Amino acid sequence: MGAGRTVLVTGVSRDLGRTFARTLAADPGVDRVIGVDVIPPRGDLGDVTFVRADIRNPVIAKVIAKEDVDAVVHMSVIATPGSAGARGTMKELNVIGTMQLLAACQKAEQVRQVVVKSSTTAYGASSRDPAMFTEDMEPRRPPRSGYAKDVNEVERYVRGFARRRPDVKVSLLRCANVIGPRVVSPLASYFRLPVIPTVLGFDPRLQFLHEADLNRVLRHAVLTEANGTFNVAGDGLLMLSQALRRMGRTSVPVPGVAFGGLGSVLKSARLTDLPPELVAFLTYGRGVDTTRMRTELGFEPSYTTAEAFAEFVGTLPPGSRRAESALAALAEHLPPVDEDRPAQLTVAGGKDG
Repeated sequence: MGAGRTVLVTGVSRDLGRTFARTLAADPGVDRVIGVDVIPPRGDLGDVTFVRADIRNPVIAKVIAKEDVDAVVHMSVIATPGSAGARGTMKELNVIGTMQLLAACQKAEQVRQVVVKSSTTAYGASSRDPAMFTEDMEPRRPPRSGYAKDVNEVERYVRGFARRRPDVKVSLLRCANVIGPRVVSPLASYFRLPVIPTVLGFDPRLQFLHEADLNRVLRHAVLTEANGTFNVAGDGLLMLSQALRRMGRTSVPVPGVAFGGLGSVLKSARLTDLPPELVAFLTYGRGVDTTRMRTELGFEPSYTTAEAFAEFVGTLPPGSRRAESALAALAEHLPPVDEDRPAQLTVAGGKDG
């Protein structure tokens, strides 16, 4: 394709989408960037042309045709409803929106590239998982609900589109949990809690991708016209226990059978949400192999997993005793572990040594 390209970016009302679209618009290899979302972004879009459109509606095909779009970057596969509303609306945006967007791309002969921001959540998290997932592996336990199921459905549509339009370069970027000061996600909200619940008896492995590296890898995929599926994550792993020590936050070990109940209380208190895929991740963790990212995609993140997490931690406010007491009081809402012994919350904290 080369210079003079017109790129459409979905999901620009969110900070990560807006930042990426603005960065891409400043690149000399791109002529125009069209930002699409159902609501206008709050911040500055720079040279991006904003079009208010709902990708769940076939009207997106008219936008692609009118603006003569030749590349599409899909960033509207979201892990939290946010301004979208309830879970039902989130699923529609993720699944129906992707289906309509790809249908529009399939009809548009001028479209030559599609980049989709997916997630390593596609692999799930279970006790049967391999040490590291490669791009060719399937989840050991297919998700039945929530964001994880959305991701799998989205990827199925993307693979179908790639088969129907073999002339189009299709990049599917399975990103590890993105973290940073502007990230809004269930995991980021979890780490922002003043007291952090953990699943008793488990110490999951974590991988992160810094929000700046998300921006960089999306730009890299567009400019190099990458083709294929790639795991994208910062180098290395962190155990949850290591992460919490580095935060210097108090942790609250909670029996696994009670963790779902705690999530409901936290959601009711508007502190955070613990959807099923996050509970599984906080129990079993997940690791992905990034060899293909380096050798085929030709991308190297600037931040390791530990460095990305350290920068995120540096933006967090100090813990609050009032919030700590409030969270500890949630113990009374938890079901008993067995008939003879009620569930107990044991508060423990400390700093990494």
